[in-house]
Amino acid sequence: MGYWDLEEGKDCVEKTWITTKLATAIGLVGSAYHIVAYQPDTAVEALTRATSGTLTMAAMGAIFGMTTCLSAQARDAPDDPTNYFIGGCASGIFLGARTHSAITGTTACLGLGMVAMLTKVGKMEGWRLTGPPKM
Repeated sequence: MGYWDLEEGKDCVEKTWITTKLATAIGLVGSAYHIVAYQPDTAVEALTRATSGTLTMAAMGAIFGMTTCLSAQARDAPDDPTNYFIGGCASGIFLGARTHSAITGTTACLGLGMVAMLTKVGKMEGWRLTGPPKM
């Protein structure tokens, strides 16, 4: 079952597991590209970089999934795109804390929050990025 197949505000553990797996995969691919682009001096340094990047992305996915779901429950508004903004913002705040940068955290909060919110709005309204135009 996919993320969008599950009801909003329900089954938070399953939704969090799905977002964590996706973010881990993205983190692993991103870490691989980073290691190729910026060659480490030792294998241990490469392993450390790969682990750090992958775990950071995994944590961001878990934070997004859990925050979005708990926000939907707490606000009693399961289909509100604001829940996705809150989840994206929480992930961005974590990134800022991880990098020890308030500017990074603020920017990531706003950026990830808006992307997540627009993704939810697009899903609700049937926006498409590819494919033939609707007539």
